[in-house]
Amino acid sequence: MTDLSPIAGLHAATAELDPPLAALDLTALRANVADLVRRAGGVPVRVASKAVRCRAILEEVLGGELTAAGGLAGIMAYSLSEAIWLVRRGARDVLLGYPTVDRAALAELATDETLLRSITLMVDDVAQLELIRAAVGTDLVRPRVCLDVDASLRIGPLHLGAHRSPVHAPEQAATLAAEALRRGFDVVGLMTYEAQIAGLPDSNVAVRLMKRVSAAEITKRRKRVVDAVRSVTGKLEIVNSGGTGSIEVSIVDPDVTEVTAGSGLYVPTLFDHYRSFTPRPALFFATSVLRRPTPSIATVFSGGYIASGPTGPSRVPKPVWPTGLRLIGAEGAGEVQTPLTGASELRIGDRVWFRHAKAGELFERFDKVHLVEADGTRVTVPTYRGEGHCFG
Repeated sequence: MTDLSPIAGLHAATAELDPPLAALDLTALRANVADLVRRAGGVPVRVASKAVRCRAILEEVLGGELTAAGGLAGIMAYSLSEAIWLVRRGARDVLLGYPTVDRAALAELATDETLLRSITLMVDDVAQLELIRAAVGTDLVRPRVCLDVDASLRIGPLHLGAHRSPVHAPEQAATLAAEALRRGFDVVGLMTYEAQIAGLPDSNVAVRLMKRVSAAEITKRRKRVVDAVRSVTGKLEIVNSGGTGSIEVSIVDPDVTEVTAGSGLYVPTLFDHYRSFTPRPALFFATSVLRRPTPSIATVFSGGYIASGPTGPSRVPKPVWPTGLRLIGAEGAGEVQTPLTGASELRIGDRVWFRHAKAGELFERFDKVHLVEADGTRVTVPTYRGEGHCFG
């Protein structure tokens, strides 16, 4: 359940500012970092930047050099342009979480030895290798690549998990690795992301059973995949696995060299119902009451920051302070206004605090975030958007 005590501190620390605004409780953030490191049991935790989208917060958890600190090591970027930007600002270990077809960014990568050493591309198809090589424009450089191996659970025609890589079987992974080597790439790792475990709350018995079955299946199959790829490439630097919701599953496998987490830093509402950890929300946004259409309804400005994924109640922001507020089903969270019920005590100009459903996506709506210490001191920093970047 949401601990509302930090919101009072955020509210006081930002009292003179006009909403809408985003604020981060640094005490909660640091506690979440410590919990991720504890759960990883000594396995390095790579930070998923898509769930952060703020360079200052990446520096807070990874250190000023954006590379490693206190059990966290490396960044998983979601865009090659983003990865290049981060390396230009000090990062030296950036793994792309997704393939890229950004030809301009690939050409830039090829011209800089620091970029080539610091960035590992993600591939799952020979066609991607062909595009990368053409964009690089030379056979004289050897880009680092990691193989994305499908970690979904397949039971007959049933597919449980994200539709990501076409590479599922050990033989497919070994074939792709051999093709990458033949085409002049350095194959340094492989990744298995178990979306059906990491991204699915423990909402009922059926889900928990599916997670156990899936965990057993991917652990066995990953071992065969790793062995098959190593037979082609030799030692691998990276065997990446997991997400905030599946760290415990991933670290059981001795082949796994690192786990990835990002949402566990902010803990949005989609992570409220996991058994493996106790959520401590760190990131909130506030907006103000514009009008009172009835004695029990208050309408606040904007607020329709809908998260990606399947549309439905789980993707809308949740009003959390003052308590007792609820969205109206017929209107939901709106583009420029959001009506709330249970608002009999709210007045024009009062502030309402929300939590977003997903982590870093909120910062596509804000150009800055206010970082608040336990003593109420506040530092304001730009988000990716505030630094002039939208990486997709």
